[in-house]
This record gives sequence, C-alpha cells and structure tokens, in this order.
Amino acid sequence: MDLDDLRASLNEDAPPADLTPPLLALWLAATGEWNAAHDCAQSQKDSIGARIHAYLHRVEGDLANARYWYDRADVTPFEGSLAEEWEALTREFLPGVSRVNGQKN
Repeated sequence: MDLDDLRASLNEDAPPADLTPPLLALWLAATGEWNAAHDCAQSQKDSIGARIHAYLHRVEGDLANARYWYDRADVTPFEGSLAEEWEALTREFLPGVSRVNGQKN
C-alpha cells in the first residue's frame, strides 16, 4: 500500500484490513472518527503512539496536550498544517521504511 492507496481507501466504509495500528489511527482520524483514532493511539504505548496522540490533540485544538505528547515522543512539535502532519506521519509509517530506534535509515 502507498499513500495514494491509503487516501483512496478513505472513501470506503471500513479501513483496509492490513493497516498497522499507527496507520489505522491516522485512517480513523482522516475519516472523522477522532475518538476511535484516539483510542487506537492511546493503546500503543510507545513513541509512535505518542506522536499520533500529539497529532490528534492538535486536530482537537488542545495544543497544550499536544505539546505534552510531542515531549513524550521526544520529537519537536510539528509546525506545518494538520494536513501536512497527517501526510508526514502516514508516509513515515507506511510499510517499506526501515527504522533503527524509530529513526529512518
């Protein structure tokens, strides 16, 4: 699956079955299912879940809470638009990107 495939799936009634938890949270967020996306991100107890959690609190407009989650993820808060952050996160978590300790190679 690539970014175009994921975007196309946003018109479907259900997410693709093979989405990883981070991509599922992003899919749910993009389809307006904030609470389900939040539950998905909150269930992932690592820096990836924290990054998506931060994004979701930006979507919600709770910037103080978003900053808390960026700190938990040990990343600089995203300064672009919500659409740009969604795309950046989606690209990062799509299959085929190798990582060492959460960093792209």
